[in-house]
Amino acid sequence: MRIAGWMIGKACLRVAPGIMGVAMAAMAGMAPQKALAADSAQHERYFVYVGTYTGHDSKGIYQFRFDEKTGTLTAVGLAAEIANPSFLVTGPAHHHLYAVTESGNRQGPPNLRGGSVSSFSIDPKTGALTFLNSMPSGGRGPTHLILDNTGKILFVANYGSGSVASFAIEDDGSIGAMTAMDQHQGSSVNPARQQGPHAHEAVVSPDNRFLFVPDLGLDKIFIYKIDLANRKIIANDPAYAAVKPWLGPRHFAFGAGARFAYALCEMGTSVVAFSYDATNGGLTPIQTISILPPDFTGIDQGSEIQIDRTGRYLYTSNQGPEGGPVEQADGRITVFQIDRTTGLLKQLQFVPSGGRVLRNFVLDPSGKYLLAGNEASNTVTVFTIAGNGEIAPTNQVVEVGSPASLLFVPAP
Repeated sequence: MRIAGWMIGKACLRVAPGIMGVAMAAMAGMAPQKALAADSAQHERYFVYVGTYTGHDSKGIYQFRFDEKTGTLTAVGLAAEIANPSFLVTGPAHHHLYAVTESGNRQGPPNLRGGSVSSFSIDPKTGALTFLNSMPSGGRGPTHLILDNTGKILFVANYGSGSVASFAIEDDGSIGAMTAMDQHQGSSVNPARQQGPHAHEAVVSPDNRFLFVPDLGLDKIFIYKIDLANRKIIANDPAYAAVKPWLGPRHFAFGAGARFAYALCEMGTSVVAFSYDATNGGLTPIQTISILPPDFTGIDQGSEIQIDRTGRYLYTSNQGPEGGPVEQADGRITVFQIDRTTGLLKQLQFVPSGGRVLRNFVLDPSGKYLLAGNEASNTVTVFTIAGNGEIAPTNQVVEVGSPASLLFVPAP
């Protein structure tokens, strides 16, 4: 593996950072789990930002307010007009928001999709977004981004080209120069979907020493060291962990205490559990378990994975068959119990998401609610979470055009 170093100038994307716009009701978020768990002891109100796939139903990033006491979402309006902000993230201090722009041609071949990453400042009183700058993402079709625990390095996974890039974050929160880029190489066994690399997510280890990048196209989870001094990624040994061919790892999460980690596999609709070696970033597979009900006979895809703040329960979602009719793409959430001693998973519950193409869901910082964004149904469904980890739908279903990413930020 060869990681290239880069120094490039800033580029600009024209963005209209309007805060009032089409008033839709929708929903809630994702942010660094550890930071928000700490915030929840002091906060009962949050700003919620919804990243979308833009088109006739959406214009960009939408803002809402969330009341943790009641689980109620209240629409504020259009926070930023920007193309296809399909994933959002905030820094540890919650002063800035970062978004990917996948491209205008979402239906085209992955290797033809371009993209960028953009930064915004967040008004601490109102939650209004102010555009700062934009940079090319370092590859085609960016699908995910994350900040390190210091908030000084931004990592971007480019699905279309199968690469990962690191960027320096400037003191004002804007995105600075690209500091490194690694282009994945190879293929796997599915000729239709694994003809080349497809980096799908970037995840920082709890101790801020390693970066993990699931690659759906190669059936690998790449592992990098984080060079804090130079704000970039560098090669690691081991360089990756492999999953069984055809599984197609998509997203990745650490269990409580970081003794175990879990990969949600899109193509294999399963979770791979790993024991984790924090000394060198190594992952050793210990279990592969389906996210589908035992009596399921169709074809489906995994989409998201989350672990609750207690570390006792793991949640996954599936979004319907690849390229299949939307009417066959009913979303589902699967709840697992985690054995804290062995790291092994046990299926507990299967619950319909209330819509189609469930691309993203999040747990609120208190751990009392789960919010599911159904892209093809233009809805978000709110669920309650019981003490035993099981979820139940509430009567709150809100509308937002093509929701793809949900983000919590503490509000006054």
